[in-house]
Amino acid sequence: MMVETFADRLKAAMEKQGKKQVDLIRIATAQGVKLGKSHVSQYVSGKTIPRADILHFLAETLQVDEDWLRNGMSENNPIHSGMETLKSNENIKGILGGEKMREFRKSSKLDNVLYDVRGPVVDEAARMEEAGTQILKLNIGNPAPFGFRTPDEVIYDMRQQLTECEGYSPAKGLFSARKAIMQYAQLKRLPNVSIEDIYTGNGVSELINLCMSALLDDGDEILIPSPDYPLWTACATLAGGKAVHYICDEQAEWYPDMDDIRKKITDRTKAIVIINPNNPTGSLYPKEVLQQIVDIAREYQLIIFSDEIYDRLVMDGEEHISIASLAPDLFCVTFSGLSKSHMIAGFRIGWMVFSGNKVFARDYIEGINMLSNMRLCSNVPAQSIVQTALGGHQSVDSYIVPGGRLYEQREYVYKALTDIPGISCVKPKAAFYMFPKIDIEKFNITNDERFALDLLRDKKILLIHGGGFNWKQPDHFRVVYLPRIEVLKESVEKLADFFSYYHQ
Repeated sequence: MMVETFADRLKAAMEKQGKKQVDLIRIATAQGVKLGKSHVSQYVSGKTIPRADILHFLAETLQVDEDWLRNGMSENNPIHSGMETLKSNENIKGILGGEKMREFRKSSKLDNVLYDVRGPVVDEAARMEEAGTQILKLNIGNPAPFGFRTPDEVIYDMRQQLTECEGYSPAKGLFSARKAIMQYAQLKRLPNVSIEDIYTGNGVSELINLCMSALLDDGDEILIPSPDYPLWTACATLAGGKAVHYICDEQAEWYPDMDDIRKKITDRTKAIVIINPNNPTGSLYPKEVLQQIVDIAREYQLIIFSDEIYDRLVMDGEEHISIASLAPDLFCVTFSGLSKSHMIAGFRIGWMVFSGNKVFARDYIEGINMLSNMRLCSNVPAQSIVQTALGGHQSVDSYIVPGGRLYEQREYVYKALTDIPGISCVKPKAAFYMFPKIDIEKFNITNDERFALDLLRDKKILLIHGGGFNWKQPDHFRVVYLPRIEVLKESVEKLADFFSYYHQ
C-alpha cells in the first residue's frame, strides 16, 4: 500500500528515523531554522504543508528524498530499504491510522477548459526562468513590467481614500464608481442605462465568468469569435455551455464573417460575443459591421455580450463605437475597465453595463444579482479611483498618437515583422497586439504550440501560438508590443533569425 498524503509521508519518515515532533523542533532551533511547535503539529495533522525551505529541512533531517516528501512521485527510494517494508507490511495501518486515503481529482467540468495565455508554453518559460534563463516576454498584455505607470492622480486618490475602503461595498459597487461609469456609458450612447444596471468586478474576467455561469445550462450554445480571448471560451465551457466559434476573416481586416455566424446559429444559441477592439488581432469594427451583427442578434433574438476593455486604445484617428448604442431594442451587456487604459492591471477593476431592452432578461438579471451578492463585492480601494480615472485628462491619449509610445512601437513591430520572409500581418488599429500569419508551407509547420516551444527554447522569446486563441490553423501567433523599442528590436531580430533556419 502506498503512503498517499504529505502528512502520511512525514509521519512514516519520522517513524523510520525514530524522531518525534519535539526532536524536529530541537534540530531546527540548533540549525537556526524557524520551526515552531504549532507548525509541526499542523504538518503532522495534515492541516497545512510547509513552504519550500522548511520542506528542504524536513527532508534532510529525516533522510528522505525531497520530491517524494513533497508529492510522493520521486523515483528515488525515500526511506531506503525500510520503506519497502512499510509499503507491504500490515503495520502501515498503524502509521496511517486506517485504510488507504482516497484520491481527490479535479472536477470533470475542467476537462475541456483551456487557457493557454497562461498554459504549457508559459509553464515551460517559468521553468527556464527558475533555472536562470532570461526570457523576453511578448505573451501577455500586462503594462506594468514594461514601464507604463499609473497616472499620479489615480495613485494619490487611492491613498487618500484607503481608510474609507476597509469594509465591504454594496455588491454592485460604490455609488461614486457606478455613477461615473453610468456617465461614461451615456457618453458612449448606451441606451436605457441607470445606475442599477452597472456592476463592478475584480477585472472584466470575473464578470465574464459570472455572466456565463448565470446564463448557460448544459448544452446551451454561445457564439464566440475565432480567434478569441480564450477566457470567453473557458468560462462558457466551465458553465456547462458549448462555445461555438464563428470565423473572423483575415482578408477583411479580421471582421466577423456574417455568413459563418448565421450558419452556426441553432435553437440552443443564446448569445453572441464580440470583442471590439479585438484581442488578439487589434481589429476595430466599423459601424456597418456592428450593425450587421445587431441585425443578426435581432433576427435570432440573441443577447449581445460586448468586450470593450480596449475602447480607449484606438489609433489612426479612428473612433470606437459601442455596439449597444445601435441596439436599443436588444439586451446588451457591455464590459470595460481600467486595467489597460490606465495601466493598472493589478488593481483589478472592471465593470459591466446592462442596456437596451431588459424586460426579457429579468430572470437572467436575477441570477446575475444572486451570483454578484455571493461574492460580496469587488475590490473596494480599486473602485474608489474609478471616478477620478474616468474624469478629466486621459493620460493614455498621449500614447496612441504619432510620437506616442504605443503608436511608435506598433509602427516599428508591424514593419519589422512583415519584413521577415514568410510572415504577413494585418495592421492593428487598436489595443496593443498583432496577430501575424506564418507561411506554414515555407516552414512546414503542422503544430503551432510546438513552434512556440521551439522559439522559446532557441531564442528565449515567449509568444502565444494561435491555437491559444481558439484559432484552428497552426499558422498564427500573437505579439504584444508593449515593451520599449529597444526590447522589441532585439526580439524581432531574434525572431527573424529563427525563421531564417526554422523548419518543423
